[in-house]
Formats: sequence, C-alpha cells, structure tokens
Amino acid sequence: MKYLVKFFVITFLIFGINNVQAEIKIAYVDMDKVLNESKAGSSIQKKLQKVHKENIKNFKSVEEKLKSKEKDILSKKNVMKKEEYDKKIIELRKEAAKYQSNRRKKLDALNKMRNDAKKNILENLQPVLTEYSETNGISIIIDKRNIVLGKSELDVTKFIIEELNKKLPSLKLN
Repeated sequence: MKYLVKFFVITFLIFGINNVQAEIKIAYVDMDKVLNESKAGSSIQKKLQKVHKENIKNFKSVEEKLKSKEKDILSKKNVMKKEEYDKKIIELRKEAAKYQSNRRKKLDALNKMRNDAKKNILENLQPVLTEYSETNGISIIIDKRNIVLGKSELDVTKFIIEELNKKLPSLKLN
C-alpha cells in the first residue's frame, strides 16, 4: 500500500505537471526618434523652429525699442518735470508688462502647437504599432526610455518609422 501511494504520487508529478512555455515576443521603440525622424515629425519640428525663430526676432526688436525708450527717458530726466518723468516711466512699465504678457502668450501658443502635433502623431502611431505587433506576433512593445539593456534585434524603431511615413507623410500645424 505504501509503495502504491508513492507510485501514484511520482506518476502524477511526472505526467501531471506540464511545463507550459508561452512565447512572449517583446520589442522596443525609441519614441523620441520616431517623433523627430519620421517625415511628419521632422516637418513639424522645422515648422515649429521657424515659428520660434520669428518669435525671437520679434521679441528682440520690441526689447530694443523698449531699451531705447528707457535710455531716451533717462537722458531727459534732468530736463523734464518730475510729474512728466514719472508719467513716462509708468507708460514704459505698462509697455514692458504688455510685452511680457504678449511674449508669454506666444510661447504658450507655441507649446500648445508642439503638444497638439505630438498628440496627433501619437494618435496616428497607435494603429501602426498595433498592426506591426499583430503582423509580427509581438506581445509587448516598450518605449526605449524604460529599458536598461536590450538586444539590438528587439529594436523595431526603423520599421515603425517606415510604416508611419507611409501612413502619415505630413502633418499640418494649427
């Protein structure tokens, strides 16, 4: 009886436990590279840089005008009456505050355009990633930023950029 129990236990352990190995394919994508090097991403980057350079050019010209007004007011300080001088200083401060407000609005608008463009690219990237993972039997696609070490064969960034370029060759700014 004792041997019979041992026989059933050993038989159960041998045949009852199956080593099930599910194949999980993992890949990673460098999202920054996709956003910057895809056709849509690079065209948006160029447009945003152009807008930013124009803004900086305008900001510098306004700053120069404000500085020249300040120098003019300071040079005439001894000639003007105190009330007139104070009035000019208050006007200059109002102009400077208006300039700062305008500058902040333009920078916020630029950031909003950048965020909207990124959001649009990511929305168009999601179906590309889904289709690629289904086609190649990939279970998980991870952003490269979250990986400490990985084989270069698992990097599918190049393929994702190619597919995104086919689906989204360009993107317009609002």
